[in-house]
Amino acid sequence: MEYGYRTHDVTNQPPPIGNVNLFLSDPLMVDLLRHSEASWCLKKAESFGAVMGAEETAKHVQLADLNRPELQSHDRYGHRIDEVLFHPSWHHLMSLGVAHGLHNGAWTFEGCGAHQARATLFYLFNQAENGAACPLSMTHASFPTLRHSPSLLEQWVSGLKSNEYDGRFIDATKKRGLLVGMAMTEKQGGSDVRRNTTKAKKHGEAYLLTGHKWFCSAPMCDGFLTLAYIGDDLTCFLVPRWTPGGDRNRIHIQRLKDKLGNRSNASSEIEYHQAWAQIVGDPGRGISTILEMVAHTRLDCVLGSVGIMRAALNAAIHHCKHRQAFGRRLIEQPVMRQVLADLILEWRAALVFAWELAVLYDKDTEKEMSRLLTAVAKFWICKRTPMFVAEALECVGGSGYVAEFETARLFRESPLNAIWEGSGNVIAIDIQRTLTKFPHLIDRLIDDLNQWGKAPEQIGTLRAHYDGLAEDPILLRHFSQNLAVLIQAMLLDRRGDVAADDFLSNRVVHQPGLFGAGQLKSTDMLLQTSFG
Repeated sequence: MEYGYRTHDVTNQPPPIGNVNLFLSDPLMVDLLRHSEASWCLKKAESFGAVMGAEETAKHVQLADLNRPELQSHDRYGHRIDEVLFHPSWHHLMSLGVAHGLHNGAWTFEGCGAHQARATLFYLFNQAENGAACPLSMTHASFPTLRHSPSLLEQWVSGLKSNEYDGRFIDATKKRGLLVGMAMTEKQGGSDVRRNTTKAKKHGEAYLLTGHKWFCSAPMCDGFLTLAYIGDDLTCFLVPRWTPGGDRNRIHIQRLKDKLGNRSNASSEIEYHQAWAQIVGDPGRGISTILEMVAHTRLDCVLGSVGIMRAALNAAIHHCKHRQAFGRRLIEQPVMRQVLADLILEWRAALVFAWELAVLYDKDTEKEMSRLLTAVAKFWICKRTPMFVAEALECVGGSGYVAEFETARLFRESPLNAIWEGSGNVIAIDIQRTLTKFPHLIDRLIDDLNQWGKAPEQIGTLRAHYDGLAEDPILLRHFSQNLAVLIQAMLLDRRGDVAADDFLSNRVVHQPGLFGAGQLKSTDMLLQTSFG
């Protein structure tokens, strides 16, 4: 019987996003790259932006997230094999990253501004996929650490510089391309790596390691930078998956972590049972040696978080452009426009700060400042990302909380970069230690801020908080936040950014607790100029 109506006409739903060029649709990123030393990378970024914004790539991201890695500790005959099986979509995504040099571009790109070029591509990659970004980031960051042992780097460098992804679990000497992971923390210590208990015993020209690691990222990499004690000397080592004799190294994967997010990527607990290893750097210098790697992965935490911000913002804007409520499209509703513009304000400031870091990494004379500002940016930007994504998800509404929608995955991803490579308090303490070791840096920053001169009261408070840190360490987080926000405001203003005045008013002079709760004067301009 016909009743004259249908129950399932689909109306007032946004269409699929479809194929989007993530680079060309981002005028701010285009402008930053065009006016940089790495402007030669514009065509490469345009090509990669189309790849990462393609519907096909989005499908691979979804499949890799849904089909988690699986551990095979033993084969069917009972032999220990310690292999991790990945969905084909994971291998597809890894191939994209490796082919475009995300794992080595800062060291292999020809032309100036290699870190800026690679940062652009890494930012675009993270708008689509975050799990595969982990092994790409660690391999990129392994180069500075391996340079502490030139002969060892020589053994690995051709494979690390290869842009051919080889996911086979075989001896590194037989592979077309190599990846490096990290295994640093232990159960009893976490970030306090001096409490590690893994021991190294001399074995000919190499060492045998015995101990456990609470987190080993990307356990199917070809080698891992790790820490172990030679006597009382905490030392850095490279542990390959295969020994020089062609045997599986005694790296036993105990289990894979069942994580909140980052599900496409395998994170594991491992044990070394006299695992064959080679020393990296000098005995007793393990922390300073591996921190060369950590400094670069922290930069990637910032870039990855900004990429997540942009992806969540893209999803919110797309939804609000097509969804109607109370007689108008959501993007035409004044309160929603205010929220979206405030999110754009936050993202623009984050991207400009991240870009400034990449510029510093391309300057050999700025290693001290890059270490400091990387920690400052990681502390603040990575901490803001979960709140940012939550607000963007709320713009999408109930659908945004459903696993099929990218905002749900992004929300699960969003806290990780604030934890990885040092959570908030660890990073804040590192900021203080860096300033204690290089006190001229705070004077240089304060002088720079004073020359800018737009927020004298807040700059004075920043100085006072820094001077009071020794007596009141509780000020440290507040100091770190305010330093980050002041730097963002200065960078936006100096480039004449459309967000500059509103950021100064709504993040420095006033600090509203909610997105959309401030008084923005550039709402229309922010919405018009942030999307291509």
